[in-house]
Amino acid sequence: MKRLLSLFEKPDNLKVKNNFKLDPSIQIERQLAEQIYNALQGPVVEEVMRKIRISSSDAYWRSNMEGHSLKVDEELLPDIYELCHEVKNKLGFEGKVDFYITGDSTVNAFSVASEDENEPNIVNINSGLFDLMSKDELRFVIGHELGHLINKDTALARLIGFVFPPETKSPVMLQYKIRLHNQLAELVADRYGYMAIENLGVCVTAFFKMASGLDLEKMNVSIDALIADNQKRLDYFLHDKGTSRASHPVNPIRVQALNLFATSKTQEELQKGMDELITILLKVGDSELDEYTARFVASAGLIVANADGEINKDEVDDILTELSSLKIFPRQFLEEIANGDVGEIFHESVSKMININPGLREAMLNYLITIVMSDKSITKEEIDLLYEFGESIALSEMEVAQSIAALIQQRFIPSHELLC
Repeated sequence: MKRLLSLFEKPDNLKVKNNFKLDPSIQIERQLAEQIYNALQGPVVEEVMRKIRISSSDAYWRSNMEGHSLKVDEELLPDIYELCHEVKNKLGFEGKVDFYITGDSTVNAFSVASEDENEPNIVNINSGLFDLMSKDELRFVIGHELGHLINKDTALARLIGFVFPPETKSPVMLQYKIRLHNQLAELVADRYGYMAIENLGVCVTAFFKMASGLDLEKMNVSIDALIADNQKRLDYFLHDKGTSRASHPVNPIRVQALNLFATSKTQEELQKGMDELITILLKVGDSELDEYTARFVASAGLIVANADGEINKDEVDDILTELSSLKIFPRQFLEEIANGDVGEIFHESVSKMININPGLREAMLNYLITIVMSDKSITKEEIDLLYEFGESIALSEMEVAQSIAALIQQRFIPSHELLC
């Protein structure tokens, strides 16, 4: 338990005052990190990793940086050294950090957490940033990378990479949660970047320089114009048109999230604005059909599972598995549907799906048959329900029977209890 707490408690090496503007954490990000860590059996697996010394990332990154990059040494690069450590001290981060500059025109930076607390962490800044950024914008970038170290994002990424190496694939439900966590962790790191400079305009110009590669100051682009342009782009995502599926949130979300953090007068105001932005990150599908499909899967699954008078755990698991490709939090969504008018939700979703794509009728029926067979028992009440559903979507009894027969032959496994 000690290891678990060390990853999720407030870091001791960060001096945070009792002021919401000085607490950059996002609650749902911490909850997701803990859920992923627990699901991957973090304390046990990390102990195994330490025992077999499986990870050599420290040696790899140290060798790579020392051999191919320029270390920011106080005697060699005193101005840059002072800049980096000024940001480190302002954020109150007391861990050891080695800063490097790599000859790369790519507008990028990254951080690598040390696996050994006695070894320094690494922050690398590509040389392209020095050509484009002002000193204050560099402070924002350095603060962002230090934010990842403070938030312990690398430790979680290392665990995920061990359990699911590059050649393997994690479950869809986990993939979505990891992606959402990574996106939220970027927003947390952005807040650290803001805390390093405490100037929203500087943060905004840094974002747009990284996005465009252009020196906006030389082009006389004002901060007001940039924020107005950002709002237009954000509206596209807020009105159910765009999705944010990369490991980093799209820039309109990042800029507005930082704007909220910088300008909100109360924690409640900040939370309300963030809730709206996070709805964009929660989207898995990008069409009306995706939402109705999720509602159908949840409501139809509940109705069929309860046809024999008892909802079995295996039936719930199958419903959640199907929902996991449509919702990041499938169990929460299923509970919301269960607490509503399940019948009404079912009939509306069936009608909308058939309207949008009549070709889905057979797939909808097959899903219901799968739920019927989940508990390894097929009752007359369940079969009658399947025929009733088939009739409602214009399938004949023969078509329904053929679908039932095919899935029985492909998937049905008798219950051990009936065989023992």
